[in-house]
Amino acid sequence: MNFTEEQIERYSRHIILPEVGGKGQAKLLESKVFVLGAGGLGSPSLFYLAAAGVGTIGIADDDAVDLSNLQRQIIHSEGDIGKSKVISARESINAINPDVKVVEHEGRLTEDNICEVIRDYDILLDGSDNFPTRFLMNDAAFFEGKTLVSGSMFRFDGQVSVFKPHDGLPCYRCLYPEPPPKGMVPSCGEAGVLGALAGVIGVLQAVETIKEILSIGDSLAGKLLIYDALNSAFRKVKVMKDPECALCSDNATIKELTTYEQAACELRDSVTEGV
Repeated sequence: MNFTEEQIERYSRHIILPEVGGKGQAKLLESKVFVLGAGGLGSPSLFYLAAAGVGTIGIADDDAVDLSNLQRQIIHSEGDIGKSKVISARESINAINPDVKVVEHEGRLTEDNICEVIRDYDILLDGSDNFPTRFLMNDAAFFEGKTLVSGSMFRFDGQVSVFKPHDGLPCYRCLYPEPPPKGMVPSCGEAGVLGALAGVIGVLQAVETIKEILSIGDSLAGKLLIYDALNSAFRKVKVMKDPECALCSDNATIKELTTYEQAACELRDSVTEGV
């Protein structure tokens, strides 16, 4: 790939990294990443994927910008209130990097359309804010053989992992087999969330996505990174492949996609096995 003079200047700090170089930057420019959700997690992820030069970014969201979003959803501004989040995010990305092609997927993803939407992307990034969508995203990623970079947050805690069951590693259901019963976990509107926490987790998702594109570093596949903002502590735990997983095991019972009833806002689960 031949870079323009502008691209050489724009990506110079990448190109001088031995782990990236010109070949790595070309990989980024040729890559296609799908981001589910242009909210708290999607905002910083989208900013840094665009700045890094990911060539094609698909964005899916069915919501409009609200004043209450601006405390953490930094890709939007006050002038975007009432605007589709997909359109607002695309405008922000275009302002950062004209190299990036943004593909807009407005509307809700369901078992009827999600596989068709994600099929042409290399890596999927889940920044959704509810359990039904998380499980739908995981199951669709499994059936399409896609790597899934997952992030979640609740109040002052966040989690990041990479799921690659097509490489014999765990899927999201190996960690969390089923969504919790409706009403068991309070929504963010009820429990709150630290706005800056979204920046930490979303940026970590972007970092892991770039690492997967470039095949560098130690993947978070088979691991879960947990961040406790109040105690300034990170913890990494193993995620074991469940031999009885309903989706990815030899004894799988899930053979097609299904959509769960809408449940709580964002994920928080306790994991105690350290690594």
